[in-house]
Amino acid sequence: MGAMQTFPDPLDLASLKVRPLAERESRSRLEHILVDPGAPPRACAPEALAAVHAAAQRLAAARQRQASVILMYGAHLVKNGALAIVNRLLTDGWITHLATNGAGTIHDWELSFLGRTEESVRQNVATGSFGAWDETGRCQHLALLAGALRGEGYGRSLGRFISEDGVTLPDPAALAQSLRERPGDPLAPARADLLQAMRAHQLPAGRILVPHRWKETSILGQAFRQNVPLTVHPGLGYDIIAVHPMFNGAAIGRAAAVDFRLFSRAVEGLDGGVVLSIGSAVMAPQVFEKSLSCVNNLRLQAGRPAVRDLEFYVVDLQDGGQWDWSRGEPPRSSPAYYLRFCKSFARMGGRMNYVQCDNVAFLHNLLHHLPAPRR
Repeated sequence: MGAMQTFPDPLDLASLKVRPLAERESRSRLEHILVDPGAPPRACAPEALAAVHAAAQRLAAARQRQASVILMYGAHLVKNGALAIVNRLLTDGWITHLATNGAGTIHDWELSFLGRTEESVRQNVATGSFGAWDETGRCQHLALLAGALRGEGYGRSLGRFISEDGVTLPDPAALAQSLRERPGDPLAPARADLLQAMRAHQLPAGRILVPHRWKETSILGQAFRQNVPLTVHPGLGYDIIAVHPMFNGAAIGRAAAVDFRLFSRAVEGLDGGVVLSIGSAVMAPQVFEKSLSCVNNLRLQAGRPAVRDLEFYVVDLQDGGQWDWSRGEPPRSSPAYYLRFCKSFARMGGRMNYVQCDNVAFLHNLLHHLPAPRR
């Protein structure tokens, strides 16, 4: 037998070379993609339009009874220009909670900061430049590291960063003193992470100004200003902020953990409510099923019934496996059984409606089918 192989050390990312975001060739520009919510929406197929009409009625009834209305969305909703539509739904009081993945926040932030987003994955991976853009990784980490000192989650930290054009960092000596004096404080890990980042990356104490010239279009910023929870459910290594010397899994995980609990609070209010899952094949079904299990676990312990009378509208471009999801879950022999973004929601005890439709067209038509603004 040969000698035992030495277990490898993790790759050191501290020497990653990043470049200014403005140097990147970006494929999507705000002036080209932004959809005017007041303009006539694009036509939908008759089946999709019928679902839009039903969703509008159900959503209005949910808000009348003060039940949760949750919009879970993927990054393409942002890249396809639906920001102003979502923001109108927020300001009109129709959405009580938003949830997205890490990519959804990255494109939102880049558009609010630079007015453009999206790069060529094929070209830039080959040159080692994919995701290696300084401001994107740096600013997202700054927002999360600072927000953690307030106990804020991912979405609120980024929304504040955008709305307030940056962040104020504490004095490193004060951070070190608080760690020595209160090492068992719940915020001690967050203080330690920020202190380490400030020392390793020469981050100055005081105000770090980051102007966001297009902040009014940001869903993150609008949710912060409207005080509507927007939670972020990332995966470590999923997002381009991993391609940065400041990559900090603890900061990302801490913020995401706060947001999972906050999302579960919204799920607690879903009796008679509505979930819109728009273009999210992985995050939305995976996060929702775990959150609903947590809520039902606590409810049943307290002698309360499980969440009931909820309605799902799952929207994507795929044909849904050519399965009528109103019939329930397909058999294992059907290819549709393996469509997680449909199957998971079909198992959640509510009524599942699958709508094959462009995500922007669906939301735009939904906005135009809703009654007059609630506020």
